[in-house]
Amino acid sequence: MIRVLLVDDHAMLRAGFRTILESQPDIAVVGEAGTGAEAVAAASALLPDVITMDVQMPDMDGIEATRRIVADPAVAAAIAIVTTFDRDDYLHQALDAGAAGFLLKNAGPEDLITAVRALAAGDGMLSPEVTRRVLARFSSAAPAAASAPSANAVARGPEATAPAPLAEPLTEREAEVLVLLADARSNAEIATALFIGEATVKTHVSRILQKLGARDRVQAVVIAHRRGLA
Repeated sequence: MIRVLLVDDHAMLRAGFRTILESQPDIAVVGEAGTGAEAVAAASALLPDVITMDVQMPDMDGIEATRRIVADPAVAAAIAIVTTFDRDDYLHQALDAGAAGFLLKNAGPEDLITAVRALAAGDGMLSPEVTRRVLARFSSAAPAAASAPSANAVARGPEATAPAPLAEPLTEREAEVLVLLADARSNAEIATALFIGEATVKTHVSRILQKLGARDRVQAVVIAHRRGLA
C-alpha cells in the first residue's frame, strides 16, 4: 500500500483528495494536516510514502514545510506540491526545497493518482505544462552559465558561476538515460527506447542521481539543464 499524507488548509479539498485516492486498491490516506506545522509533525509521526502539499497555509507555508520534512532523515516521503497558483516562483522554490512533484489543483483525478504512484515508485512528477516551463527556463539559462560571469554574478558569489565538473563523469549509457529523463520518460519508456530491462534502467538512474548529487529525478533534470547535459 502507498501511504499518503494530505496537507491543505481546506478540509473539503482534503476530503475530495481522500475520496479520489482511496478509490484505488493500492493507496491509503494515513493522515491529514491543515497547516505547515501540522504537516511537519504528521510526517514525522506517520512516516508516509507520499505527501500532497498545499503552498499557502496558515502558520507555515508549504514550501517551508517541504524544506523541513526533506531535511528530516527519518522521513523518506516524496512530496508533491499541489496548488491553485500557476506561478513560476512557487515552482522553483518547491523544487529547491526538495519537492519531487508539482501539480495544479485543476488537474484531473487520474493526474493525482498517477502522481502519487509515480512519486511512490521514486519517479518525479510534473504536469506537462510545468515540465515545459522548467526545461525552457534552464535551457535558456545554459548559454549564460557558459559565458564569463558578469560583475553582478561575481557579486552574488560562487553559486552564480558555472558548476564544477562532476567528480565522476556519466557513462555514455547514463548520458542517454539522462536525456530521456529530461524528456519526462518513465522507466518503462526508457527501457523500451534503449532496448534494455527496467531493472537496468533503475540501476542507471540510481547512478545518475549519485553522480549529480540529486535527491530525485526531477532535481536530476534541473541539474542536468544547469550543467548543459540535457
